[in-house]
Amino acid sequence: MQNLSTKILHTQKQSSPLVLSIVLASLAALAPFAIDTYLPAFPVLEAALHCTSLQVQQSLTFYLLPYALMTLFHGAISDAVGRITTIKWGLGVFVFASIGCAFAPNVETLWFFRALQGLSGGAGNVVARAMVRDLFEGAQAQRVMATVQMLFGIAPAVAPIIGGLLLGIHWQIIFLFLAFYAAMSLFAAVKYLPETMPVEKRLPLSIRQVFISYKQLFRDHEFRYIVLAIGANFSGFFIYVLASPVFLVKHLGLSVHQFGWMFIPTVIGMIIGSYFAKYAAGKYSHQKVIKTAYAWMAATVLLNICVCFMLPTQPIFNIIPVALFNIGMAMAMPVLSLAALDRHPKIRGTAASGQAFIQMLLSTVSAGIVVPFVWYAPSGLALAMAAYLLFGWVIIRKSKLWTNK
Repeated sequence: MQNLSTKILHTQKQSSPLVLSIVLASLAALAPFAIDTYLPAFPVLEAALHCTSLQVQQSLTFYLLPYALMTLFHGAISDAVGRITTIKWGLGVFVFASIGCAFAPNVETLWFFRALQGLSGGAGNVVARAMVRDLFEGAQAQRVMATVQMLFGIAPAVAPIIGGLLLGIHWQIIFLFLAFYAAMSLFAAVKYLPETMPVEKRLPLSIRQVFISYKQLFRDHEFRYIVLAIGANFSGFFIYVLASPVFLVKHLGLSVHQFGWMFIPTVIGMIIGSYFAKYAAGKYSHQKVIKTAYAWMAATVLLNICVCFMLPTQPIFNIIPVALFNIGMAMAMPVLSLAALDRHPKIRGTAASGQAFIQMLLSTVSAGIVVPFVWYAPSGLALAMAAYLLFGWVIIRKSKLWTNK
């Protein structure tokens, strides 16, 4: 922490590392809030907007696809105009889009404003990842990234609970809450975060420059292996988030006000894994942390499959393996994320965008194709989780992080 003041560029802001971590986590958490808060309202939205359950489900796709595509540019924009300016524009548009969602008269209008949310909502997440590495180095960066992830992990648990409570007032209040949350995060970012991309280090913003940067990134085999592994690990859990209206209500018999039954345990798992990653920083090699995390995830995936095929469907049986999986996922995430960012320090914002793009691209495929195909039963979701983990494991084994070469 003693090097923090030397890393803050062109600013007099001297916020404590804890304050920085909280603000960065609030920016990163905007994405899961935008996804999870309105999940309990799906049945109500069907009636209010006179549409089908599939049309409401596709509002997730209309958010995730623009989110994934725009993440390709948020980092490049922040490399060109600065981190704070990018946050201002992104979150400002998100506030407007959230208000539009609240007053949507039909599902088509909801799709439009959800797409606008997706285009703008990734700015905070991408810039937050880059700023962690801008401000901190080495084991300290891993500890801060784990702290951000720990706080970030609370969002998926709190969001649907908040959504369920706000649903008791009106479904529109959920989207007004998202507008308020984004506005407060924007205020905190402007007040407490330093600008970590000084003018003399900024890159020209052009389609050609963006293309050159991404060509450099994705020609790097190591970068590709790492970001694909991150996306696959996250998708193994995220399919349960996307399928939660069916998984929890239809298969497990819970009400729309009981989403916390899944999200609280799974986020506790994420927090525990983040703590282990923080504890391991500087004490154990990256290779050992990654291999331990994958061994843990493999064991929990096998447990999940056994539970689904051998035991009766019960909330405790079917949710606990998912929570345990998150321990391994969260343990690996800070190491993988920092390794990806360190591959290209001169275009770190663009590297953060590339990482976020792959993660959200896999999430979009999950929302639009995988989840509707596998949510017929808990066993389908368990097999999908296993497939994602297997894909991530095959990819990461090719990385230097695994072979230690």
